[in-house]
Amino acid sequence: MTSRKYKINSFSPSFLKRRWKKFKKIKRGYYSLIILILLYFISLILPVFIGNSALFVRYNGKYYFPLFKNFSANEFEQHSRNINNSDTKLEGEANYRWLKQEFDEKGENNFVILSLYPYGPNENLLDEMEGNPPHPPSMQHIFGTDDRGRDVLSRLAYGFNISLSFSIIVTFFTFLFGFIFGALLGYYGGKFDFLGLRLIEIWSTLPVIYILIIISSIIRPNFFWLTLLLILFGWVGITYYIRGEVYREKAKDYTMAAVAIGASDLKVIFKHIMPNALIPVISFVPFALVGYITSLVSLDFLGFGLPPPTPSWGELISQGLKNTQYWWLVSAPLGAQFFTLLMIVFIGEGVREAFDPKPFSRYK
Repeated sequence: MTSRKYKINSFSPSFLKRRWKKFKKIKRGYYSLIILILLYFISLILPVFIGNSALFVRYNGKYYFPLFKNFSANEFEQHSRNINNSDTKLEGEANYRWLKQEFDEKGENNFVILSLYPYGPNENLLDEMEGNPPHPPSMQHIFGTDDRGRDVLSRLAYGFNISLSFSIIVTFFTFLFGFIFGALLGYYGGKFDFLGLRLIEIWSTLPVIYILIIISSIIRPNFFWLTLLLILFGWVGITYYIRGEVYREKAKDYTMAAVAIGASDLKVIFKHIMPNALIPVISFVPFALVGYITSLVSLDFLGFGLPPPTPSWGELISQGLKNTQYWWLVSAPLGAQFFTLLMIVFIGEGVREAFDPKPFSRYK
C-alpha cells in the first residue's frame, strides 16, 4: 500500500517542491529560466519597447493611441522630411519620428511619445538614411540595417518572439499527441500495438523536407502551415518513448491495484500511469524547444520558412552569407540564436538533474 500511495501521489506538492528546490540550486539553469521568461514576456508586449508606432499622440486637443489603431499621415497634416526637405504630403501611415520632430520644432501643445527604440521590423528606412543598404551599426541603429534598409535589432527582437512561440506551440502539441498515442499503444499492447507501430513506422519514413518543398511550391508557407507540418511529423519520437514507459509502469503493483478496484482504462492510463511515465520525459522538453527553434531558422535560411517580410533570424543569416562583407547580418542573428539556445540548454540540464530520481531513492 505504501508503494501504491507513493506512485499515485508522485506529482504531489511535496514532490514538485523538492524538485523545484533542487532546480533552484542549479544556478545557471535557474537564472536562465528567469531571464528567458522575462525576455519572452517583454516580447509579447514588444511594440511598447520596440516599434515604429507611437505610444501616444496629442494633436489639436485630440488624443490618439496608434498602438491600437493605424492613423494616416494626413490625419496629422504631416509633411515629408526627407533629405530634400520637400513639403510634399505623405501617403499611408504616419511617420511618428518625423511627426515628433515637427511638433518639437513648432513648439505647440502637440506631442508624441515614442517607443524606447522607435523602429519597426518591417519598416523601410531608405528615406532617412544616406547611401545604399545595408548600413553598418551606429548609435541610431545599434545592429545596423539589412539589405532592404530595415533595422536589424528590431527584426531580431520580433524574430525572438516568433521563434520561441513557434517552438513552444510545436513542442506542446507533439508531446501531447505523443503522450496519447504512446500511452494507448503501451497500455493495450497486442495486435493494437503491433498495427499501431507499423502505421507509425510508415508515417515516419515520409520525407519531411521534400513534403515542405512540394507544399511551398503549391501554397505560400506561413506560421500556421509550418507549425502544422512539424506537429504532424514531430510526435513520432516521443510516442516510442512513452510507449516503453507505459509498458514498464503497467506491470507494477499500483496499476494492478487500480484495475482491481474497478478503475476505467482511461483513468488508469491518465491518472495513475501517466504521472509516473512523464517524470523522465519532462527533461526532454527544453531540448525539444532547441530543436524546433533550429528547425525554423534552418527553414527560413533555405527559403522554405516564413514568408517575407516576417522577421526571421534565418533570413538575416541568409542575407549575411550572400554578402559576407556585412558582418553584422551574420553575427547579430547568430549571436541571438546562440544565447537563446544556450539558456534553454542550461534550463534543460537543470530540469534533468532536478528530476533525477536517484538522490530521492537513496537510503539516508
